[in-house]
Amino acid sequence: MAEFAPPEHVADDCIFCKIIARELPAFVLDEDEHTLSFMDINPGTRGHALVIPRNHSQDLIAIEPADLQATILSAQRLAARMKDRLQCDGVNLLNCCGADAWQTVFHTHIHVIPRYKDDPERDPLRLPWIPKPGDMADIEAAAQELTA
Repeated sequence: MAEFAPPEHVADDCIFCKIIARELPAFVLDEDEHTLSFMDINPGTRGHALVIPRNHSQDLIAIEPADLQATILSAQRLAARMKDRLQCDGVNLLNCCGADAWQTVFHTHIHVIPRYKDDPERDPLRLPWIPKPGDMADIEAAAQELTA
């Protein structure tokens, strides 16, 4: 693999920073000057991978815009490769921001999860909720709170 400049921001106690520094092993899929992609060792489906920025940031709120852009573009490239090489039927992108949103490693990352229609052996993953119509008044109230 190519040599890249060390990240500007690193956290000494971060497992993903240690993977970037090659202090911990990983099945690296792709890397560039801004990102690293590698297999998730707790996969939801066959081929489940992670894309991380080389610069440490705690989560989606804290990441620098340029690092976020590079990370999502790397996730897009990996998703296309999954569809081509794994012949998956679709791909989910998932970001967990904060412990209460299931974030367990506090280095921004995007899960790139290939999906296989009608194949529970390769794809046991199911949504944790069943979408249903919401209360329109509450939706409107939340929209008003979120409008810029």
